[in-house]
Amino acid sequence: MVANIRKQQGGFTLVEIAIVLVIIGLLLGGILKGQELITSARVRNVADQNSGVQAAYYGFIDRYRMLPGDMQPGNGATQACSVLGASNLPNCATVGGNGNGRLEDAGALAWNESGAVWAHLAASGFIQGPYATAGLIGGAPAYQSTAVAPTNPWGGYLLLGRSNQYLAPAGQPVRLHLVLGRGMPVAVARELDVKVDDGLAESGVLRGAPSAGSTYTPISEQSATCISGASPNRIWDINANDNDCNAFYLY
Repeated sequence: MVANIRKQQGGFTLVEIAIVLVIIGLLLGGILKGQELITSARVRNVADQNSGVQAAYYGFIDRYRMLPGDMQPGNGATQACSVLGASNLPNCATVGGNGNGRLEDAGALAWNESGAVWAHLAASGFIQGPYATAGLIGGAPAYQSTAVAPTNPWGGYLLLGRSNQYLAPAGQPVRLHLVLGRGMPVAVARELDVKVDDGLAESGVLRGAPSAGSTYTPISEQSATCISGASPNRIWDINANDNDCNAFYLY
């Protein structure tokens, strides 16, 4: 009788396998959705930073009838810096530009004025931060300090200046722009472009950064694999999955 008892076979039933597959699918869906939410939050963060700088820049001009960064040291700067009290006057009134009505796009003043932008905006109360040591001439090494310039969520330095180094078909003009900073994942750069512009790397108000030869090297450059294609149809290459991308927002 014992010999006639069939040995039960081991393994999973089809129902059990189906349940496991459903659970795996739910877990994968949750992970992908979480990644999507994180990317969207980062995009909103960068977009909010850009909007805040724009509002501060034009608010400063409206209040003082001078450009932050370009404003000459002296009486005008003293007036702008007085908002936060006398302790801030040396940090702001002694830095600035040549007062010619634009942020310079070449030479030593390209760094001096772009650095002074943040000191003027902070000391006049338009942005938060000390930025007390922005009286500088010396190029990128001196600029790359959280005491001089704000950073994006990945530690890349923001820079407000003028150049024609943003991606565009040949013959682009020199324009005022905000460099949004290096270290941005290409997926974030592409989604940001879709949300605020046309999604293309060399048209509209949001442009890709060059990989070499920028006026504000290396702060306003990015990895060469962030962009693919040939001009005038270059795009953000999300397949490359690069994490050192950058973008210019044209004013």
